[in-house]
Amino acid sequence: MPTRRNAPKAAAIFDLDRTLLAGASGPVLSGALRAVGLLPDRRNPAEPLLFGIFNLIGENRPTMLATRQMARMAKGWPTAAVRKAAKAAAPALAAAIQPYAKTLIDEHHAAGRLVVLATTTPFDLIRPFAKAVGFDDVVATRYGTDGGSYDGTIDGEFVWGRGKAKAVAEWAARSGVDLTESFAYSDSYYDTPLLSMVGHPHAVNPDPRLRAVAALRRWPARWLDVPHGVPKFIGLEPQNVAMALARPELFPWVRFRIFGANRIPAEGPAIVVANHRSYFDPIAVGMTLARRGRPVRFLGKKEVFDAPIVGDIARAMGGIRVDRGTGSDAPLAAAEAALAAGEMVALMPQGTIPRGREFFNPVLQGRWGAMRLAHATGAPVIPIGLWGTEQVWPRSSRLPNVLNVVDPPLVTIRVGKPVAVANDDLEADTQRMMSAISALLPPEAREWHEPTPEELARTVPPGRSADDLDDAGEASRRPGRD
Repeated sequence: MPTRRNAPKAAAIFDLDRTLLAGASGPVLSGALRAVGLLPDRRNPAEPLLFGIFNLIGENRPTMLATRQMARMAKGWPTAAVRKAAKAAAPALAAAIQPYAKTLIDEHHAAGRLVVLATTTPFDLIRPFAKAVGFDDVVATRYGTDGGSYDGTIDGEFVWGRGKAKAVAEWAARSGVDLTESFAYSDSYYDTPLLSMVGHPHAVNPDPRLRAVAALRRWPARWLDVPHGVPKFIGLEPQNVAMALARPELFPWVRFRIFGANRIPAEGPAIVVANHRSYFDPIAVGMTLARRGRPVRFLGKKEVFDAPIVGDIARAMGGIRVDRGTGSDAPLAAAEAALAAGEMVALMPQGTIPRGREFFNPVLQGRWGAMRLAHATGAPVIPIGLWGTEQVWPRSSRLPNVLNVVDPPLVTIRVGKPVAVANDDLEADTQRMMSAISALLPPEAREWHEPTPEELARTVPPGRSADDLDDAGEASRRPGRD
């Protein structure tokens, strides 16, 4: 692919296997070569094992030396047939890129950088994929040709290890790119020479040796199947561990009744919304979503993310920090990116736990954020009604009562059908969403309840009283009052 005129001074350079893709591209490419008759119909029985080892531990010298010999194996292959196979394989490979890879590519393009694929895979075999994904150029191994067929040689560098670094350096010199201002992403220890050349190296899904190098050189490590900042260990992110622990028997101080969990989509983007009654609400929602085995990205107040330890956990879970005081659209942009990656996003449209008399208001008031996301992405909005969480962890308490195992409070969680979204009126759609949540609550939640002083006291943070809220004008009036 030709380089743009007046090329930017920086680029973003991506490896392919175990970086852009979760595993090897080999199975898709070899299948396409079989389909055009260039490989035997019968697959080598060792092939799945070799690809499995590669997917698990990454590149190793013996297999890459064998890969280099593929040029000899391709001697006599018509270039047209290989290009036909490449074109057929491109859609499957493009569909297999990691969920956050496309977001990262778009970010680099938006910043004015060239986005380049650097891979050992033969150029003719990978070019259609690169074009489909939106790469500006490809640095790849090129096989020598004789007329319309390959001649069994490699033309230029074998793009692996130091050869890849040299090929990228030559490409950058031709393209006017400053590598010290550029970014590079790879999973492989053997790409250390390439990563060392750029100003912004990133270890993506790093193999064990690259993980060690990255730690020593303080290179950031990330995974493109989870949001930036979410760590992984042996293929698991913290939420995977949390979901395994989200079992009622591990919470003897609370009883759960969960209805309709099967209404949560098993895959694809979704916006989960729930009413807010307690600090325990995210745990109750997480307990419900764990039944579907899917991670979720919670939007939460900045106070949670800024708190020691708790904030670190929230970020490791892929939470999205919301600072309502700034009016920034960054949280919604992060949520849109998560939905575009096919993930679930959860939020409490009320924004905060209602205080004072407002806690007992049967008419739930919600903010527009969830519906703005729905309008922007088309993701379904799944309502959840929570009841009883305030008995587990009222706002007036700094911690839940985990000692109440004799007569634990009951938490009821109901998941509703997707909210009908009109996509033409944010306010009307938000009211419809809040009504859908209200319909999932027990009848007493939809009637005005005159709170006792003790009940009011449980709705305010420690150290404050309902009178303080009234004096500050923070408590709402009873419905129907002027």
